[in-house]
Order: sequence, then structure tokens, then C-alpha cells
Amino acid sequence: MKYRHVCIESVAHVLPERVVTSLELEQRLAPCYERLGFHAGRIELMSGIRQRRHFAPGTRPSAIAVQAAEKALAGFDRSRLGALIFASVCRDFMEPATATVVHRALGLPATCQPFDLSNACLGFANAMLVAADQIELGHLDSALVVAGEDGGPLVEATIKRLNEDPAINRKNSKLSFASLTIGSGGAAMVLTRAEKSRAGHRLLGGRMLADTSANHLCQGGLSPASDLGPLMETDSETLMHEGVKLAQQVWAQTRAELGWGNGDVDRLFTHQVGVMHRRLLFERLELDASRDFPTVETLGNIGSVSLPLGLSMGLEQGVVKPGQKLALLGIGSGLVCLNLGVQW
Repeated sequence: MKYRHVCIESVAHVLPERVVTSLELEQRLAPCYERLGFHAGRIELMSGIRQRRHFAPGTRPSAIAVQAAEKALAGFDRSRLGALIFASVCRDFMEPATATVVHRALGLPATCQPFDLSNACLGFANAMLVAADQIELGHLDSALVVAGEDGGPLVEATIKRLNEDPAINRKNSKLSFASLTIGSGGAAMVLTRAEKSRAGHRLLGGRMLADTSANHLCQGGLSPASDLGPLMETDSETLMHEGVKLAQQVWAQTRAELGWGNGDVDRLFTHQVGVMHRRLLFERLELDASRDFPTVETLGNIGSVSLPLGLSMGLEQGVVKPGQKLALLGIGSGLVCLNLGVQW
């Protein structure tokens, strides 16, 4: 896929103030650790994640998304927006679309179509494509993509299960540890038609591949036990290897589509899962890891927000310069991998 008429006008993010360290979680997991003979430091050893952030209990995903959207829309004429896509894993409720809550809070026009788009951690990148396609075709002038993820409820339910479920043993407990790496945050992006863009940051295109034979490696949802809440089981090691294998194929196709070589990439922004995953990804794709913008050690895995939040933070910290080529490498359980190229 290639685009000639799409620009990224702005990107913004929000982070909760509350920091939750891996050591803090392990202190709360003392009953499980003592029963199974685990030692403190296991979470950081397995993932490289020292801490993550969580919002106050009861914070709605829509509220997180609205905060990020207000930043992204600063100085932008909201009447130009033809679509609002809410792309989080987390939602306020199943019906209506959480996008309608965000739409109302932002005071968007009736002509701006609100809808939810869900594809695990790849949701935000997928929403960028949907918006870009409509802009490229001339159906929209501009679109807003938002996401608000709060991993707090999942982490709380996982701790409760590990501590209290008698069926948990040393072997099957591994399926729950990825849930303890989940963090929280919000992101928003305005995409607009190039001819009307003030920023001029070109979305060039990219490629996508799916390997749905691996959709069993990470699955989550509400627990049948109502006192637990959301739970997720992840075969982290197999998922990592299968994901990187798929990413190799997608990156080769992305380079061919954009006419890039690895040396042409000035900055990398990826979906952040863990330190070992990032190391293996860059090794297999033969990309320079020093061009990456790592966040996972201090923010954890923030689901669909991870990729755009990393880009927003990188811009805020001045690591991206005008004219540079950016590679946005996204992946989500399922498995689905999507790469996008940007000329900043």
C-alpha cells in the first residue's frame, strides 16, 4: 500500500502519574511466590520491565483517550474531522461504541463518523490505515485516531488469581506472567489530506501480513469468575518467536514497497513487549537498535497505545528531525503484523 495524499498532522499522548514497580507487584505476589518457590526479580528478569504506570481505579478508557485527543487537536479545526476511530483493547462497555463517548466529550460535528476498531495491540496502526485509505480516496479531509489503555484491572485480576487459585502451579503460572507487564496510557493522532496539511509529515505506506495459525498463543477476556475480572493467558516465548518470524517477512515486503534499505531508516518506533523481544526483532530484521526509541523498561506493554505513544514521546524529546524516515513496526496477537513508513 502506498499513499500520496496523507499526512500525520499531530501526535499526542498521556501517561498516568502512578508508577507501579515490578518489585511492588512481587511483594503482593508473596503467597504465590512462597507456594511455588519463586524468587523476587522474576518479572524484570523475564521481561526487562522495571515498572509500568496505572490510572486510578475506575478511570474509563474514553476519558484517557479524550485527554490525549485534546492535546492532538490543539489549534486544529475540528469541523474538518470526518471520522473518529477509537482503537483500544480496553473499552468503556460493549455497546455503544466507546468512540461515541469520546465524540461527545470533544464536541465533534455530527458529520464526523465515530466507531470502534479492535485488533489487539495492533488496533491503533490498523485505524491509521482505515483513516488513511479514506483520506487517500478523497472521502475524508481529516480523521482522528484515539486509544486509551488501562492495564490496572488486568494486573489486579492476575495477582488475585495467582495468589488464590489452587490450580496454579510452576508450569501453568508462566501463562499469566505476561499480564503483569501491562501498563497504561493514552494516544491520539490527527491524519489529514496532504494538500491541506500544515505539518507536512507524509505517511508513505507500508505492508501487512497475518499468521492466524498462532491466534491461540495469547488470548484474553473476562473471567467466568465474576470476582476476578479480565484475565489473559500468553505463551510468551512461542509468541515472541512466531511474531518475529512474521515480522521478518513483513519488513522485507515493506522495504520493497517503499524502496527503502535498512540504512535509510533514521528512527524506529515499535510495539514494545519486552527487552528480549526487541533484541531478537532488531537482530533478525538486521536493524540498528540504536535508532529505536525504547519505552518498555519503564512503561511496560501498553497495548495499542505503545507504538503511537513511543512516537509522541520521541517527538516531544526531539529525537526526530525534519525530513527523517521513520519506520513504525506494529504487531498484535492473532498474529498480525503491520509496518508503516513516514517521511517526517
